[in-house]
Amino acid sequence: MGGGKKQSPAQAEKSQTAEATKKEGQKKGDRKDQKSKTNISVVIDENQAMNFIKGAKVFTVQELSRQTNVKISAANALLQKLLQKGAVKRVGGYSGHHVYVPA
Repeated sequence: MGGGKKQSPAQAEKSQTAEATKKEGQKKGDRKDQKSKTNISVVIDENQAMNFIKGAKVFTVQELSRQTNVKISAANALLQKLLQKGAVKRVGGYSGHHVYVPA
């Protein structure tokens, strides 16, 4: 139905100069505010994790991550390593939510 409000000459001039400087200053692929990618590594305090595992009757990955203050993926990586060593056994669970016991 109705269109946009007509700009005053001063506002039109300001928008034209702003667009011109925007087009001049930035080329395709040239970004000033691009952040460099960093490699983040998370280290689990294995002593703290083993103390929790030895003290628990059964536990899940989520509980281990909560107790050690790390992400679930880091806790899961530790559990997979401990499974291969034989320090823990998987006794139940389904669909990625497994239950473990200390061996």
